[in-house]
Amino acid sequence: MRRRAERFFCAKLSKVQSRVTSRSESIGAMLDEFALMPHNDKVRFVGLPMSGQAPTGSAAGLGQFRATPARTPIRPVSFNPCQPQQETQMQKPFTKSALALCAIVLLAAGTASAADWFPFKVEEMKPPFSPDAKATLVDYIPLTKASKKWDICVSFPHMKDAYWLGVDYGVAEEAKRLGVKMQLVEAGGYTNLAKQISQIEDCVSRGAQAVIIGAISADGLNGLLKSIAAKKIPVIDVINGINSPDISAKSLVSFQTMGAQAGEFIAKMHPKGSPPVKVGWFPGPAGAGWVEAAHKGFMEATRDSALVILEPKYGDTGKEAQTKLIEDVLQAHPDVAYLVGPAVNSEAAVAILRERNLDKKIKVVAFHTNPGAVDGIMKGRILGAPSDSMVIQGRIAIDQAVRILEGKEYMKHVGPKIFMVDQSNIKSLPREILLAPADYKPVFSVK
Repeated sequence: MRRRAERFFCAKLSKVQSRVTSRSESIGAMLDEFALMPHNDKVRFVGLPMSGQAPTGSAAGLGQFRATPARTPIRPVSFNPCQPQQETQMQKPFTKSALALCAIVLLAAGTASAADWFPFKVEEMKPPFSPDAKATLVDYIPLTKASKKWDICVSFPHMKDAYWLGVDYGVAEEAKRLGVKMQLVEAGGYTNLAKQISQIEDCVSRGAQAVIIGAISADGLNGLLKSIAAKKIPVIDVINGINSPDISAKSLVSFQTMGAQAGEFIAKMHPKGSPPVKVGWFPGPAGAGWVEAAHKGFMEATRDSALVILEPKYGDTGKEAQTKLIEDVLQAHPDVAYLVGPAVNSEAAVAILRERNLDKKIKVVAFHTNPGAVDGIMKGRILGAPSDSMVIQGRIAIDQAVRILEGKEYMKHVGPKIFMVDQSNIKSLPREILLAPADYKPVFSVK
């Protein structure tokens, strides 16, 4: 009977473990409580952090943990209570405690969901909006609920790819969780600055109380932002970056760091003094703040290496535009060894290289993630990509807007901690940290 119960609980645990958010506050608290139960020194648990404990591994909040009281040092271990093991004298007390742990996680999984995304490790930048800002690693904890149904307008450059679909998932889900209205507009592409300006003007005219902007241009919205600020309407800069003194807050990461991480990733394989290697570099649409930042970081990270960076190929992040740029580079430089660019570029590169039987010769690296990039890394067709947790950036932007509207304390300049996704960790990362759910459809309005 006891063995049957073990098998039942552990089988259930293996099914739900991937659904449990790795930073669930409720699960962390339950596991802290469990750590004080008898025989906890014989039980080891892999995959979920205890609340208040630090992770081991490349991604904050992920990795291997030991079930211990909160003040006990954490040591990475390899024993999982729900994996078959040869019982030793030291592990004989295991069954009762491990079974209890399985039960606790099962119960917690019933309440844990993507809504329980916090606390989340972020980097708060001080002084905010400054090029000399220093990052401090902190936990981000949003409001439980808004005090009223605030009306928030969200403007994106486009919804043509899964990256912005992920940001949409973040803003829509957080608007639902907080209980506020959200209306999303998208301009159709990075060449449509005038359309984005017009859409934002329409939002303000209809009575939006706050505006969240994924900007097409770092400087092209400045006149509009000045007029919005004069109306005392808060503006949140999400994802792309805006160079204006009239914004209220930023929810974004440093794309300079994203570009640098991608550059460092391949530069380490080709140190200075080794044979020169050509790299095709596709930063994205010219003039966008995130593109300029990524380009700067990538070039700085690869400068002291054997990498020869070809002339950057700028262009819209639609797959058709990126495909044409890749084909141009392959024709002009048949000896190119790497193709590096936005996630859509990497998706297009994989298809082109496989079609031409060049996938063994030319390697692909992305400087951010989307479902195609994640799938490519999983299958070994893309070497790696830094993750900026775009879903979380969207969630934080909504929370910032509500905090400002309610006169509550808020972080002015903050973004998720960046980490590299590659073959070494791709299978252990929960999807909700990286992307929207696989079956997610765009949401343009939350009532």
